[in-house]
This record gives sequence, structure tokens and C-alpha cells, in this order.
Amino acid sequence: MRLTLATHNEHKLTEFARLLTGYQLVGLPAGSAAPTEDGDSFAANALIKARAGAALSGIPTVADDSGICVESLGGAPGILSARWAGEECDDAANLQMLIEQTEPGDKLEYICAIAYCDPQSGIEQVVEGSCLGTRAFEPRGSGGFGYDPAFEPASAPGHTMAELSGEEKDRISHRGNAVRQLSLLLGDR
Repeated sequence: MRLTLATHNEHKLTEFARLLTGYQLVGLPAGSAAPTEDGDSFAANALIKARAGAALSGIPTVADDSGICVESLGGAPGILSARWAGEECDDAANLQMLIEQTEPGDKLEYICAIAYCDPQSGIEQVVEGSCLGTRAFEPRGSGGFGYDPAFEPASAPGHTMAELSGEEKDRISHRGNAVRQLSLLLGDR
């Protein structure tokens, strides 16, 4: 089955391709505009992106919206995780903000919502996954992306997400958990 993955993010394409075996994933065309993510939740933003991708491609589309929630910051940055340090900032600037505004050991949660939209049938569904952890003493590791160098998952103590292999990360990550639910959903198609 061919699916559009509504993203321009090569890291996400690679991760989804590893997780969603048996599907031919295509990203959004280079230069296509990203929709405005003005939802009030990860699920709402994932649906916005999946609907836009389905309208653009004309085939079933999946999109995710994910981020990190910090207990000591009242759940921030949450849905603003990708642009927490500002609209034009990158992963490094966002990670630096996390380090500056939190303490080692602070409770963190990665959340991922994945929306599925089929433009032919009109079916739309959303699944969610999460991963609990704590803020590392200092960023470590060169794998992963985003906040991974500072996120120590509860299920892999002593390691950051950025220190895990792709396969190890897939087994415990928020995206891995959500994609497993998506696979069950797609199995019914």
C-alpha cells in the first residue's frame, strides 16, 4: 500500500520507513507549503497535516504531530515543541531552551499523535503514543533528533534517546508506540 507521509522532515521519513514496513511511503513534494498548525492538541495538528497531505497527494495519508511535555513547566512546550525557541529556530535552539529551563531529573513525556486520512473513503482516525522519561544531566549522543540528547527514557535508564540505536528507540519511543497502533488500524484496511 502506498501512503503519503505528510512531512518534509527527512528524520521522520526515515523513522517511519523503519517502523511501517510493508508500506511504500512518499513524502510531500519539495517546495509544497506546510499547513498552518493551529490546533489545540497534538491530535488536532496531526489531522490538519494529514488532511492537507491527502488533498495534495490524492492518496491515503498519515501525519504526526509530536513533542515534549515537561511536568515542571506545566506541560510546556507541548504542541509548540518544534518552535519553542522561535519560529526561525532549529532543534539545537529548542534543546538549549530545555536545558536552560529545566533541571536534571525533571519529568518529561514525549507524545506523538498520528492521523490517518483517506481522501477516497473519507475515513479519518487518530492514534497516540507516549514515552515517559527524565531530563538528562547533560545532552549526550549523536543519534535521533530534537530533544533526544536530553531525554532519558524510563524504560532505558542511563541512556538518552540519542544514544540508542534506531531499533532500540523504535521499541520504546512515543512514535514507535503510535505507529504500532497505526499498523493495527491499517491492517483492517
